[in-house]
Amino acid sequence: MSIELLLALPVMLPLGGAAVTLLLRHHARVQMWLAILTLVAIFSVALVLGYYVTQAGVLVLQIGNWTPQLGIVLVADRLTALMLLVSSFVTLAVLLYSSAQTVSENVERTPVAIYHPTYLALVAGVSMAFLAGDLFNLYVGFEVLLAASYVLLTLGGSASRIRAATTYVIVSLLSSVIFLAAVAAVYTATGTVNLAELAVRLDAIEPGTRMMLELMLLVAFAIKAAIFPLSAWLPDSYPTAPAPVTAVFAGLLTKVGIYAILRLETLLFPASQTSNLLLAAAALSLVIGILGAVAQTDLKRVLSFTLVSHMGYMLFGIGMSTQMGMAAAIYYVAHHITVQATLFLGAGLIEHRGGTTNLIKLGGLQKLAPVIAILFFIPAMNLAGIPPFSGFIGKVGLIEAGISYDRTSGWLLIAASVVTSLLTLYAIAKIWNRAFWQEPSEEIIARDVPTPRAMTAATAGMIAFSLLLTVLAGPLMDYADKAASSVLERTPYVGAVLGDEAAGELRYRIDDQGTKIDGNGQEVQE
Repeated sequence: MSIELLLALPVMLPLGGAAVTLLLRHHARVQMWLAILTLVAIFSVALVLGYYVTQAGVLVLQIGNWTPQLGIVLVADRLTALMLLVSSFVTLAVLLYSSAQTVSENVERTPVAIYHPTYLALVAGVSMAFLAGDLFNLYVGFEVLLAASYVLLTLGGSASRIRAATTYVIVSLLSSVIFLAAVAAVYTATGTVNLAELAVRLDAIEPGTRMMLELMLLVAFAIKAAIFPLSAWLPDSYPTAPAPVTAVFAGLLTKVGIYAILRLETLLFPASQTSNLLLAAAALSLVIGILGAVAQTDLKRVLSFTLVSHMGYMLFGIGMSTQMGMAAAIYYVAHHITVQATLFLGAGLIEHRGGTTNLIKLGGLQKLAPVIAILFFIPAMNLAGIPPFSGFIGKVGLIEAGISYDRTSGWLLIAASVVTSLLTLYAIAKIWNRAFWQEPSEEIIARDVPTPRAMTAATAGMIAFSLLLTVLAGPLMDYADKAASSVLERTPYVGAVLGDEAAGELRYRIDDQGTKIDGNGQEVQE
């Protein structure tokens, strides 16, 4: 079997699993185990793909042997393989966590049997978005994961969830309409939606048209990634969902938007004039997001605002368009997927034991639930960037890239990132003081609810994975650096999809400092 055929499995396995688990809707335990086995298989495939892309470079699968211009193309490079590996582990751990938790407080009125099929459909959409080799199938991947997320967000049917889901659906539909309109405009301007072909053809079109296309796509992806000022929907939508659902949303869905922005700004519009706009949005996301977190009194809302804030770190690295910045951003994406999902799982443990996520009503959990205290403390310190955790390593990488960038915008972003890190630590300290050190109420003391082992084990597994990102920081940063070099160079991606001759038609590449260099090694003046 050709190794390229493995590219179809991260999409086909969960879609097939979703169909089978839906047929088994009257057999809950069989559903659960089939979903778990499916995700274990996807994680195994991601490991194999990760190995092969480090050896062979970019892998391409042309579905049905159609040409890239006409058919569906799936593409995996180092960046794709890393995203698939991290996302498959996180979705597996969250599913194990949810196996021990009732995802709905109202089982009688809610079709809980649809949880596993919908969850697997979400995984298929995420994988499709990472592997898509053209804009239209990237759009399809987004729509599959969004359709599944609408169902997961409303499990339980409570008024608060329906209200939150209404906002989420409206905003998601708006971004989808903008995205689809952008796809149509791109096709009208270039005659293709294949990413590799676009990398060649967009270089040659009129600058004003190119800028309009870039901004349309950027707005659509920024809404999905919850980049300020297009992030107001997130803190009102995520906290109402069940803990496992919120964890996978916070960990993955916004990162699919960031992944799309990274591809947009490297493969299609490298070193564009929007870099200052991206850096400004990064600074505003960092500062305003964390100020929102500091002002909250509900644990899930605090974490939701920190999610908005820390999207700014990733956008900081992308906006610089340098190899060092891009490598730090790639590493930080892998770190943040894991840590943010772990924190929401920890919030679920706190809610299970304390009966609420209201920090004013919580207290005493350090003594009442010391295991939960440890499971929350470690990822919380990681998010705050306390050494030697991966959050600290990622932030140091971004600061070093900002220093090397040596522009006013870079220094301002460094200042914003440091302030955000300190305020994140303050927000975490507030959570710790109120939920763990504050005197517990009689109600919490009396609420002696045992925590299911699967919930504890899944959270601990996520923490172990995040610690692995720290222990293997050297090799992972080297991997991220090579991934950054590949996406900035563009020729490996275009050459793998269209051939070396097409790659030679690229008018320029991006060097380590984010400068456009033409085929003669000269800087491109615009």
